[in-house]
Amino acid sequence: MPAYFQRPENALKRANEFMDVGKRQRALETLSDVIKSKRHRTWQKVHEPIMQKYLQLCVELRKSHIAKEGLYQYKNICQQVNIASLVDVVRCYIQLAEERTEAAREKSHQKVVDVDDLDLPDSPESMLLKAVSGEDTQDRTDRAILTPWVKFLWESYRQCLDLLRNNSRVERLYQDIAQQAFKFCLKYARKTEFRKLCDNLRTHLGHIHKHQHQQTAINLNNAESQAMHLETRLVQLDSAINMELWQEAFKAVEDIHGLISLSKKQPRPSLMANYYQKLGLVFWKSGNRLFHASTLHRLYHLSREQRKNLAPDELTQMASRVLCATLAVQIPPSHNAIGELLELNESVLDKKRQLATLLMLPNPPTRQGLIKDLVKHGVMQNVYPELRSLYQWLEVDFHPLSLYKRVTAPLDTIAKNDELSQYEPALEDIVITRVLKQVSQVYQTIEFSRLASLVPFATKFRLERIIVDAKKTLELQVRINHQTESLTFGTNLDMAQREDVPEGPYIQNMPSEQIRNQLTVMARSLHKAINLIVPEQKQAERESLKMKIMGEYRTSAKRDHVKILQRRQIIEDRKEQLEHFVDQREKEEMEEQEAQRSKLYEEEMARLEREVEERKKHRAVLEHQEIKRKHVKERIEQLRKSEMGSKFLEKFDEEDIADLDVDEIMAKQVEQLEKEKKELNERLKLQERKVDHLVRAQRIEELPLLEKKIEENGRLAREFWEQQENERIEKLVAERKQALETKKRLSRIREDKEAFVNKLQDTRFSEYEDKLADFEQHMTKERNKRMKERKEKRKIERREKWIKEREEERQRIRDEQMLRGKIFLFQLISGLFHFLHDCFSLNYCLKPFNFQK
Repeated sequence: MPAYFQRPENALKRANEFMDVGKRQRALETLSDVIKSKRHRTWQKVHEPIMQKYLQLCVELRKSHIAKEGLYQYKNICQQVNIASLVDVVRCYIQLAEERTEAAREKSHQKVVDVDDLDLPDSPESMLLKAVSGEDTQDRTDRAILTPWVKFLWESYRQCLDLLRNNSRVERLYQDIAQQAFKFCLKYARKTEFRKLCDNLRTHLGHIHKHQHQQTAINLNNAESQAMHLETRLVQLDSAINMELWQEAFKAVEDIHGLISLSKKQPRPSLMANYYQKLGLVFWKSGNRLFHASTLHRLYHLSREQRKNLAPDELTQMASRVLCATLAVQIPPSHNAIGELLELNESVLDKKRQLATLLMLPNPPTRQGLIKDLVKHGVMQNVYPELRSLYQWLEVDFHPLSLYKRVTAPLDTIAKNDELSQYEPALEDIVITRVLKQVSQVYQTIEFSRLASLVPFATKFRLERIIVDAKKTLELQVRINHQTESLTFGTNLDMAQREDVPEGPYIQNMPSEQIRNQLTVMARSLHKAINLIVPEQKQAERESLKMKIMGEYRTSAKRDHVKILQRRQIIEDRKEQLEHFVDQREKEEMEEQEAQRSKLYEEEMARLEREVEERKKHRAVLEHQEIKRKHVKERIEQLRKSEMGSKFLEKFDEEDIADLDVDEIMAKQVEQLEKEKKELNERLKLQERKVDHLVRAQRIEELPLLEKKIEENGRLAREFWEQQENERIEKLVAERKQALETKKRLSRIREDKEAFVNKLQDTRFSEYEDKLADFEQHMTKERNKRMKERKEKRKIERREKWIKEREEERQRIRDEQMLRGKIFLFQLISGLFHFLHDCFSLNYCLKPFNFQK
């Protein structure tokens, strides 16, 4: 730091002077020296305006790294004395950066508006730039004017968040800046910066968990801290949804759930309602209708329980939305044997359990469970009257031929409602699936046109897609015959589709399910026949087995009883050991926490004692300096009253006078006296040399001659001037005459010159148009060439994809045939076993009779 800045006020004054003359870099360096100086580490009131001026210069010069250094230095200065000053300074810095960025944004738009207001087509340069780079004028202007300020504002947000992280004293400011940063990303559509911001906040949250032992650490168990974190994460989730960053939205949901899990108290109902609304939207956008409906169930129950003044219209709207979302859930697929062999179901269940955890549910929800909750919790009584019968017709009644007519009115009501219209396509798919499943119970073969007439709102492609999806998930046994334009149901009699009860309304099992149970029914009938033919033998076998079991029980009863008692004792001993271990560990943790607390207390007391000593020393230094300053001031006043002292002080500025010492004043005064004495002696000696009478007489005699010489020189100068002036006038007249003659001579070829210029301009313009046409033609050929190459590439890719799918289909058919062969072999062996068993039983029954006799 310069020597003349012993006080911060002087540095601020000098910085203002530099700014007045336009030297902002010098002003910034001056303030930076003061902030970094070790002589001013104790906070004073003047530090705050110095820091504000420093940050203002950093913003004007876009020096974000210098602003970061200054903020960290200022944090060290004031965090123990006046933390509110740091908060004000950071808010001022962010506000200045936002104002300059907004000004740059308006300037960028204004610059484009100034050009676009002209009623002229785009210039050739703009057209060529747009064709080459794909950017319009606004994009290029933003990149030149707005982008540097957007980058500076982003760096400002990031630096302030790093500065304020994991500090409970500035936690409110940290959350406010984080929310402002999310609004910045949303306003300027900065998706990359949004992802980086989310990662930074997640990293800061991890640091909070790791550094809980610090003095200013944030306690996440505190209700106020948790509420602020949840509020910020909800703003993050809302911003991610508005920017359509669904992966970041899901990560934000996980962060919110983690914060809720850490709390010992339940968050506010309004916060939970907002959480459920955003989570339901994320599930809907991801295509997970099951968890979307489950989220709306949770929101509905929360509103019913917590909102005492819930309006009837709002309750009806919520209940109707819950009903539509639940009925729109896809019908769950049947159990897939191949999926179980490949352990696919376990991975799906793990994902569902993870999603259920976000809703605070013990188990993943199911469609059937949600439908039961509709009736159990009285949701049906609060829906719109037009929608009350929709549940009965889709989930209970069996009317395949009139189902569409029954659900037309509810679907029209849903389509007209803005909040429910999003469920209309999904409900239409459910209606089509219900019609297919119910028709399969009644018809063996049906024409495609007849089936399409039962669901007239579905196109042929959509209907065929739903049929194929139903077949793929093993929900429906159907074959499509495109030759006869018909569908055949229930023709797979050689393969058991599933073992569970059919979902939804039904009147009978499919033929394949009846064939699957045929062997079981025959085995039961044969066992009943054997019991009727030889009942005594079966009774004797049962009695023998019973006596054998009772004998074995009597033999091992005492031994088993002793083992059970020993096992109980072992369990009790292990419980006691575990409890002892837990108590010991808790005791050790408490002792460790107490020791850590004592250590922190001792360190804090030592720090406070050091601060007290430093304050005493600083106060003593200040008192000494004040006494010294008064002494110097009195001495200066005495000097100003004397004539010699006033002349001495005129050579110094006020700042230099304030920095002078008493000894320095006395030394400079003595030096001044000696200097004046020396000058006086030299002046006297010089006067002695000049006292010469001869020289004085010579000068008196030459005085008339000098006057005469002066008059002569004046006359000659006047004559020379007049001559030069006459020559100048004559030369100007001649030049004007020659110029008039030249103008008259050249005026004869003016028309030829204009014709030549016009011809040259026309030629150049035609050449420009030809080159522009050649460029557009070349660009069109190049575009067609590239489109053709892309078309060929896509054609090759589709061909390879078709070959791959055909090979996979062949492999699947081979696998199915192999599986069917194994099943057939198993059925054949089972039938042979039952046949041999029946033959053996019949031979045993007829053995008492001797047919040979």
